[in-house]
Amino acid sequence: MTDLVAWIPYARFLGVRVERGEKGTECVLPFREEIVGNARLPAIHGGVLGALLELTAIVRLLEETGGERVPKPINFSVDYLRSAGPATTRARAEIFKLGRRIANVHVVAWQEDFSRPVASGNGKFLFYPEE
Repeated sequence: MTDLVAWIPYARFLGVRVERGEKGTECVLPFREEIVGNARLPAIHGGVLGALLELTAIVRLLEETGGERVPKPINFSVDYLRSAGPATTRARAEIFKLGRRIANVHVVAWQEDFSRPVASGNGKFLFYPEE
């Protein structure tokens, strides 16, 4: 899965990497000054957090399906729960329903403490029929 992230230009730009832990696969976003959206706090830009959440959902779906079909986002909503400061951000996805064509995924991003998430997202993804 790490190789897959290397093929996605925006993920490569952000420096996202995939790690496997006891609680499942996580996408890890290292902090860099270039991803700060609010320099006064400083806080990571919301678009970067949204991209991390969506990427994490796709990586989780690819892992679950064996990577045979790349899911396409139908919709994805993000809840920004608190400011994401200058620290590494991690995200983990949970698949609520995986159908033949549609999947529903929930993703949570946190920094130092999983119980204090910085953002969460819900998305629906489409799998094109096999040819």
